[in-house]
Amino acid sequence: MSDDKKKACAREALKHIKSGAIIGLGGGTTISYLIPYIKEDPSLQVKVVTPSVKTRLLCMQNGLEVLHTSTVDRISAAFDGCDELDEELNALKSGGGIHTKEKLIASMAEDYILLADDAKLKSRLTFQHPVVLEILEDSLAYVQRKVTELGGRAFVRSSFAKDGYTITENGNLLLDAHFEQVEDIEGLESDLQRIRGVVDTSLFVQVATKAIIVGENGIRLLER
Repeated sequence: MSDDKKKACAREALKHIKSGAIIGLGGGTTISYLIPYIKEDPSLQVKVVTPSVKTRLLCMQNGLEVLHTSTVDRISAAFDGCDELDEELNALKSGGGIHTKEKLIASMAEDYILLADDAKLKSRLTFQHPVVLEILEDSLAYVQRKVTELGGRAFVRSSFAKDGYTITENGNLLLDAHFEQVEDIEGLESDLQRIRGVVDTSLFVQVATKAIIVGENGIRLLER
């Protein structure tokens, strides 16, 4: 998504923020544009929870109050990006590796709103991106075997910028699980969640309530 599209998407998101509310903000460039827009609007006085260290720092730099997520049990709306979503608002979020906390904040929200360009919208999820599993280290070999039994291939995520595996803020490993021709998206999510050692997955099924989609022909709102 171009910067202009991201900015347009972020400005549209402002319409879904109520002054005085607690809101959730995920990670990504579109969210980084939304933060100064919130600051610039004198009618919006909000508090923020976020799973992203980068977003938290950016909020603080812009004078937005950030609450610790553990002190909050309900929020008005949460905004996030995704790698891919479908017409049913099922989504895959693979890149950042913070999906466990993202999904927690999504569950707290009255509205969980995805921000995306129309290239990411498919009639049905294609699974060109992996389903990311946050797992306990001790469960590594076991989870890999169970993913294989489900028809997938799972690889431990590592980084060229760091020796060894990528570790989440929760101290866990990330597994990139690749699947093809998934017929039952909800069933796959359920099967993955049942594997002992899996903390959570980056497959968001029946989680998002709305999506703001920006394209060459303007902006549209999808609702579930």
